[in-house]
Amino acid sequence: MRILVVEDDVNLNRQLKEALTEAGYAVDVAFDGEEGHYLGDTEPYDAIVLDIGLPQMDGLSVLEEWRRAGKTTPVLLLTARDRWSDKVQGIDAGADDYVAKPFHMEEVLARLRALVRRAAGHASNEIVCGSVRLDSRAGKVTVNGQAVKLTSHELRLLSYLMLHKGKVISRTELTEHLYDQDFDRDSNTIEVFVGRLRKKLPEECIQTVRGLGYQMLDFE
Repeated sequence: MRILVVEDDVNLNRQLKEALTEAGYAVDVAFDGEEGHYLGDTEPYDAIVLDIGLPQMDGLSVLEEWRRAGKTTPVLLLTARDRWSDKVQGIDAGADDYVAKPFHMEEVLARLRALVRRAAGHASNEIVCGSVRLDSRAGKVTVNGQAVKLTSHELRLLSYLMLHKGKVISRTELTEHLYDQDFDRDSNTIEVFVGRLRKKLPEECIQTVRGLGYQMLDFE
């Protein structure tokens, strides 16, 4: 999944990016509210980590602008404020969840996993498509109970298809959601990884819908 981190503390921003990248996300970063607002307004993120205390434009104003513009991307607020009223303000502004600083990185990762799952209509860490099971918390895939070894890029692709099983996903959508803004979007990387996945999974899993994209089927 593709995540935007908007945090002005350089060290914390770097730590978040490293942890999220290690967890298999594609990550873009911004260091002030104006840049964060622009990226969140123009790029298709699966979730956004947003600090409240930002220069140029504060986090709550950024969030309110996104929601007024109809942006429904799940947002996890980061706040150093302990007052309950600040947290209420954040939720009222349109935040989906919040974490108070200082926090454990595992908590941020767990809350993001939950936000992405809920946005796609899944309540559990485990997603099932026929004999294929994906544990999004552990990043593990099994077929008929047997572990399947996937690269990080293959796992990203499969996760997105399984989260949106039954839906036809275009190559463009996959590219936009699986890779950061510096990725070469003219390459045939998606086709390569789909081909590799098909060799590791039951062949009926991923269907090509000619001229439209790919579809993960909940086969028997």
